[in-house]
Amino acid sequence: MQWNGEMLLLLTIPVVSAAVGWLTNYMAVKMMFYPIEFIGIKPIFGWQGVIPAKRREMAEIEVELVLGKLLSVEELAGRLDPDELATAMDRRLKQVIRKVVNKVMQEAAPQLWASLPAQGKNLVYMRVENDMPNVVRKLVNDFQHNINEILNIKELVVEQLVKSPELINEIFLKSGEKEFPFIIRSGFYFGFLFGIPTMLLWMVYQAWWILPVGGLLVGYATNWIALKIIFEPLNPIKIGPFTLQGMFLKRQDDVSRVYADLIERKLITSQNITHSILHGSGSEALLELIELHVNDAIERYVAIAQPYFAIGVGSENYYKMKELAVRQIFENSESTLFYAYDYAARALNVGDDLCERMRALSSSEFEGVLRPAYQADEWKLIVAGAVLGMLAGFAQLYWVFM
Repeated sequence: MQWNGEMLLLLTIPVVSAAVGWLTNYMAVKMMFYPIEFIGIKPIFGWQGVIPAKRREMAEIEVELVLGKLLSVEELAGRLDPDELATAMDRRLKQVIRKVVNKVMQEAAPQLWASLPAQGKNLVYMRVENDMPNVVRKLVNDFQHNINEILNIKELVVEQLVKSPELINEIFLKSGEKEFPFIIRSGFYFGFLFGIPTMLLWMVYQAWWILPVGGLLVGYATNWIALKIIFEPLNPIKIGPFTLQGMFLKRQDDVSRVYADLIERKLITSQNITHSILHGSGSEALLELIELHVNDAIERYVAIAQPYFAIGVGSENYYKMKELAVRQIFENSESTLFYAYDYAARALNVGDDLCERMRALSSSEFEGVLRPAYQADEWKLIVAGAVLGMLAGFAQLYWVFM
């Protein structure tokens, strides 16, 4: 009976080791992503998820390794057809044009505009509306040729991810949706296997340090092996009927689809692009472009009436009218472009193209989708697992064998 009792106690060593392996790997995965904001006393006493804590750096790595190589802003901008774009916005554009014309004329030439009969105003509206496709075409063509000055794709993506740490977590969690659960499960199996030598050693040599050191080695090894299995070997290795390759790399086709869909739905969207070009670092360049084409259009609209129009309005008000028109067009751009979002999403086709190009990457290039972003901090997760394992070993020594 005593022998059976001692055997049961000994068998708790690999069982506890399995639990330690599972717990340390579970904690390692959670510590990658949570908490999203720092909890504790900065800068040392506390923790923030590895990925949220370094989200700017990680976002920049993602842009450089994936988006920077696979998609270019020149290519994306070139897919927009000016005529299709004008057609998509046509109804809203007419409403905005009438609003802008009224606003500009009421402020720049109130008496002249008030004295003009309704029929005359309608002729002005009609002339401007009929010319708008031509203006949009020229504007889009210039936008495409100056896209790098107007749209900074790196700024767009990085700022979105920095503002939304939940989003960068989602990208990693969904891209690695098979691998992260495996890390947790494997901790249990490897922990049990590593616990057997500890049990055998304890049977012949019951030094107090064996269980804590065994727990430390289990916590360290289970995390380290799990990470290795996910990303290594990099290229397929044939051993008889079996092919060995990192789990994540084996799923290149599936991961490419998930990753590309997230990028299309959450990052490189029509809404985000519009917000970036209107409010980002390139907004001044866009304003200059609008100013150029609006001024050109106004010159053409009033050419027939010159110099009578300028005399009636006054040169000062004439220039004021141009400035006001540019500002009004710019301020109404976001609400107008809203009507082109569906067309732009179809034309840009970010998801399908990015998926196809990611699937064509080599294994070493594809590894860069997930691993480099947190590779520098893998040691923290492994060390944390080792410390937890050691503490569990001390607990087992105290509660079971003392």
